[in-house]
Amino acid sequence: MEGWDILNRAAEMARHGESFALATVVWRQGPSSGQQGSRAIVTAAGELIGWIGGACAEPTVLREARHVIATGTPRLLLLGTPEQFGQAVPEGMVVVPIACQSEGALEVYIEPVVPTPHLIVVGGSPMAHTLAKLADDLGWRADLVDAASFSAANVQAQSMVVVATQGHGDEEAVEQAVAAAPAYVGLVGSRRRGESVLGVLADRGVPAEQLEQVRVPAGLDLGPTTHQEIAVAILAELVQLRATGGLPVAAAVVAPTPEAVDPVCGMVVAAGPDAGGIEHEGVTYYFCSAGCRRAFERDPAAYTEEARC
Repeated sequence: MEGWDILNRAAEMARHGESFALATVVWRQGPSSGQQGSRAIVTAAGELIGWIGGACAEPTVLREARHVIATGTPRLLLLGTPEQFGQAVPEGMVVVPIACQSEGALEVYIEPVVPTPHLIVVGGSPMAHTLAKLADDLGWRADLVDAASFSAANVQAQSMVVVATQGHGDEEAVEQAVAAAPAYVGLVGSRRRGESVLGVLADRGVPAEQLEQVRVPAGLDLGPTTHQEIAVAILAELVQLRATGGLPVAAAVVAPTPEAVDPVCGMVVAAGPDAGGIEHEGVTYYFCSAGCRRAFERDPAAYTEEARC
């Protein structure tokens, strides 16, 4: 998978709420297998989709991309040896030494991809349909769900849920929504109606901390309005909360990857059963490339003392 296929796959993953990073080669110094414009997706689980470079560049990009996913902060990397660049490294660029036998170098921009906002509108009123349509026009992922079909299984941690059941199963819909602990739960209705719904749920034993999630009435207070204007008011509140950081953001779960230092070149490399390490005097060593591995096999003593320091 390469070129536009990578971007199409990235767009699809973002629409489905997946957290990942997009890595792009923006400069290269030959010889290098990575080319300008080469792209790859790195998932939170450490899967690489696409092509970014060979055996030296790939593990480094994987490691740095997982940091980007975890922190939400992009990085511009310069992959090579510090001697290749001297004093020419721009401020803000991170130099990552790699012992590439081809003596090539890459500049790679890694950016976190924010998942597409996910709005669930529960109900079938004209306002519910209008709200779902407006969210879709914004490029959000909008699901319009009938109250009878709605459950906590429909909800993700980053979802925003608006209950617009208009008195038809309000309590059940709100109970299912708060049980999933989404980023937002709003109930369409008067403040008095909201107090009644929350009171019933409290009597059922729904924890107070869950009920405190519910905004009643949902949306900005515009006074007496039409159903179209109510939909605009709710969407405006959601946009405002997202822009000001008022919605909790679910952190991407980045699976830990065992790492080790290549005793020959000093690169940080993947470790573990599948990394092809060599055991020497009770210690397992891991390598960035076949060249470093062969150098170690020829003379382990030349590298083990440095590796243990």
